[in-house]
Amino acid sequence: MKKLRLCIITVLFYTSIFTQTTAEKYVSDVKSIDTIITAYYEVVSGSSTDAWQYERDKYIHAKNAVITRLDNNGNAVSHSLEAEYIPLLLAPKEDFYEKELKRKVTHFGNLAHVWSAFEIRTDAEKRSNILGLNSIQLHFEDGRWFIDSWTCEMESDKNALVTNFLTN
Repeated sequence: MKKLRLCIITVLFYTSIFTQTTAEKYVSDVKSIDTIITAYYEVVSGSSTDAWQYERDKYIHAKNAVITRLDNNGNAVSHSLEAEYIPLLLAPKEDFYEKELKRKVTHFGNLAHVWSAFEIRTDAEKRSNILGLNSIQLHFEDGRWFIDSWTCEMESDKNALVTNFLTN
């Protein structure tokens, strides 16, 4: 009888864990501006053997989130979050770590803007000289934060934007 009770408790425990909704799993990621930006960097970073966090990434972004990247000439290319996933799914997964270096937040009511300087690494512990700056727009709705859009520009020989941002 004790074994049966233990078995039932175990099944109920694991069922409750594995049947969590997306909101229940990731609610702590969207409680504050700090937690959602931290979640953003965790979602895009990881080793080639880590599972891709598609569900979590989708949860922290607004339904119609827009991603914009500026090339070395300042030309912008924008696309949806869904379009961001296509090349990720087609290419073999590699070690990739986007480490935040500095953050500046402006917050008014239900709107927020985050400037976030980052470094791209292929080894989580080794620094690199590949630097970029994210401009991230968020809104607060229904008790949580959403990333509406982000724009990224990489530092280049022509543009020391991250170096300038880090020293200001």
